[in-house]
Parts: sequence; structure tokens; C-alpha cells
Amino acid sequence: MLTYRSLLAAIGLVATLAMSTPSANAQAWPQRSVRFIIPLGPGAGVDITARLFADKLAAKWRQPVVVENRPGGDAIVAINAVIGAKDDHVLLFAPTSTFTAHPYLHEKLPYDIKELVPVARVTNTLIGVGVPTSLGANTVKELTEKIKAQSGKLNYASVTGANDLLFASFLKTEGLSMVKVPYKDTVQAINDLAEGRIQSFVAAYAILRPQVLNGKVKVVSITNRKHAAALPDIPTSEEAGFKSLSMDGLVGLLGPRDMPLAVRERIAADIREIAADPAVVERLSKTGQVISPGGPAEFAAEIDDQRATVAGIGKNLGIKAAQ
Repeated sequence: MLTYRSLLAAIGLVATLAMSTPSANAQAWPQRSVRFIIPLGPGAGVDITARLFADKLAAKWRQPVVVENRPGGDAIVAINAVIGAKDDHVLLFAPTSTFTAHPYLHEKLPYDIKELVPVARVTNTLIGVGVPTSLGANTVKELTEKIKAQSGKLNYASVTGANDLLFASFLKTEGLSMVKVPYKDTVQAINDLAEGRIQSFVAAYAILRPQVLNGKVKVVSITNRKHAAALPDIPTSEEAGFKSLSMDGLVGLLGPRDMPLAVRERIAADIREIAADPAVVERLSKTGQVISPGGPAEFAAEIDDQRATVAGIGKNLGIKAAQ
């Protein structure tokens, strides 16, 4: 016979089971402040994007969302900070090119990429090939001619990861020789580019833009595969006739391996909602970024596609991937 007390116990059990479902757990997240770790310095396209979304998400989640810049160490400092935290409230907000290239930049990987899982695709950062206006090169073809005329005497810099390999592969494909100038924080390279101390800099358009507006830097192409509506006068590298200088600037959030799929999908859904705001689209388009929200599965597929592209670049450069 079902007593009143046993009925209450049964109702309590049902409620407990309901609260333990993935959907309920996802809705309960976050339970405290969230941290976005960025492998680049302030002013980079990813930094601008992360801070804009952090403000919007903090209001939506009713929890602080803190953006931490951890530049240097070829993004490994930031990646290890996220992996070491073992906390689903500490996420990596980064260009995927920072880690898809690591097997070709390091003899032994200082972390296990399987410790991170895709959470949400956020944007496609427009990556520009910048040159000092004083160089007198208005196209990629003119840049190659300048490099050939002073073989081995001109300098370049590039953002970390796959974009670094991309430019090196472009130089090899075109039979060009330049000297790479290393920077702990590549954002600092923009001043050297503007003053003509380096002759090419592959970086997010957001980094290049201030000096473009000052008339000291010219962007001869963007590496992205699709022509950017926000930059109608700048061709893609492929449109300029140099497919070897082509790669998308995929950006998104990654979390710890054990982060529940339901939580990741909830975050991705919130990203999509914010990305639909015309004010957000306008703000980011002005800094050379294309809003491109996507869920964990979509993001994972694009990461795999970029890995395949980078593998081709590694093969061209004769680099064997680290295990």
C-alpha cells in the first residue's frame, strides 16, 4: 500500500533523477566565474572577440567571465594553463592554428591535445598579409618581386602556429628567401612593420588595422578562403594567384576532456544567440572578423580540416609530425 510518506519519497527520487540529467546539469552551469585563456596579447583579433563575448555571456550566465591573456611560448603557456586547471570553468579561447601546427613546430609535444575538446566555433578571423607602405608593394605579386630583388635581405614576422608555417611554405613554393624575426608577443611586430624594420607581417587584420588607417601599412591580401565583405578592396591570396598562401583563421572555445557534451552544446547555443545580435556582427566586422558560430561537432570537423591543410604544409616543408 502506497503511504503518504512513500509517495513523497518517490516524488523526491524522481526530482533527483530529473536534476541529474545532462540537460539539467547543462542548465546549472556555470556555478562560479568562468575564465577565458587567450594565447595572444591585448589588441589581437581573438582578444577583441573574447572580451566582447565575455561581457555578453557574463550578463547571460549571471557569473563573471574573466579574459586572461597568456601570450608567449608559442601558445603552449595558455594551452597548459587550461589543461592544468582541469576545470570546466576554464576554457581556451584561441585560433586553432596555434595548436594544429604544433606537431610540425616541436620535436616532442609538451602537452596531450586529447586533453582538450571542442566547445564552440565563434569566428573566422581575417588574416592579412601586411607590408610597410614604404616598401612600395601593392599586391602579393609585387611583394614577391621585392623579395626576389633582395633575396635573403628582407625580414618577416607572423602570428604563432599554422600561419607561421603557412608563410614559410609560401616562401618555399615561390622560391623566395626572407629572414624570420621572432617575437614573444607578435602584436608588437606591427610597430616594426609600420617603420619598415620588417617587410611582411602575417597577422589578424585587427592588429594591422590601426597602422593601415595611419597609412603606414598596406594589406596586400587575406589568407582566408572566402572574399571578405568587410574588406571589399582586399583580395584573398588565392584570388591574387597565390593559393599557397591560403588558410582560414578559425577561432573558438575548447575545454577540458571530461567536459560534458550537454554543457558544451549549451555554451555553443549561447554563443549562437549572441552572434545573432546585429550590433555584435557590426562591431566585429569592423575589426576584420566574420561571425561564424557552430557547435562542438561542427568545430571539431573544421579543426580536422585545418589539420589536413597543415599536414600538407608540413610535407611541403619536409617536416615530420611529432608523435
